[in-house]
Amino acid sequence: PHQLDFFPKKYLKGLVDQMDHSLFILAEKDPHALKGVDGKKIMRRGLALKPFMDWRHAKEWNNKFTWTIALYGTPAMAKEAGLSEKEYWDQIIKACFLDEKDPIAKWKSVYREIEKYRSRLNALSPKINRLHAVGPDMDLWIKLGEKRNWLAGSGRNIPSFEIFTSPDWRGTNGWIKFNQPLYRYSNKITGIELEFKNGLVVRSKAKTNEKLLKEMIATKDANKIGEYSLTDKRHSRITKFMAETLFDENMGGPYGNTHLALGMSYRDTFRGDVSRLTTKQAEALGFNDSSVHTDIISTTRRTVTAHLKNGSTKVIYKDGKFVL
Repeated sequence: PHQLDFFPKKYLKGLVDQMDHSLFILAEKDPHALKGVDGKKIMRRGLALKPFMDWRHAKEWNNKFTWTIALYGTPAMAKEAGLSEKEYWDQIIKACFLDEKDPIAKWKSVYREIEKYRSRLNALSPKINRLHAVGPDMDLWIKLGEKRNWLAGSGRNIPSFEIFTSPDWRGTNGWIKFNQPLYRYSNKITGIELEFKNGLVVRSKAKTNEKLLKEMIATKDANKIGEYSLTDKRHSRITKFMAETLFDENMGGPYGNTHLALGMSYRDTFRGDVSRLTTKQAEALGFNDSSVHTDIISTTRRTVTAHLKNGSTKVIYKDGKFVL
């Protein structure tokens, strides 16, 4: 057990102090490396490493650390997604505009389009009280919270088409079903359903690996929402399940996608200087903190309506597209 809790503080602190940029390349050779390992042990290890994550975030919020994450497709990942290696790479090439004459120019063009909607959301944000997401697989209320910004693609995640925020976790109510599998800790969790009451997950179920889902939710503060995200189908060219969250959370298709994350909030969605935001202030604003941040994805039809503080409503997302 002591190995699970081992934390090489000096080494990891020195690493954070020394690095200015990190480049992560996902290239999984064995998606099932942790299969059969007790989920509680995996969560415990994640909890032990949380200070390392906190130090990186603090440095990033002070504009002294940047990072990029991308995917290099492997035969094992393609097999996991039920695709040939060529089909898998075709999705990567399409998603990253590598089939364009000038991929960088295309990226900039798409980011300008996404920024247009992000700016409109941020102009509306101070007026929003709650968001209501309704569809065949959801009836979910989300309290946006005070001093919230929406963020979008910045070149850190490659690719990234989503627009997201970290809402006030205390105001989440209702239910949602997820039609996309979740790959977590070398396991595939399918048929996930969650029900929230006053910000907390009060019911959770899954068709496969339900025990692991429940163990994840039982981790400290992982029973609260940390992120809410929407992707416009006009921006994303990802149409197939890739068995990798980086791509799956940016899926396009007929209805775009929505995903929410259980666990840690992104404090940089704070409308203000995040480097000056204290932990106490973040808690008061309803930002959640946890060693877990798990994105769960739905690609089924939904309409998202903003309920404004003046009592009026405004549809912001419908039929896979932002409409504001």
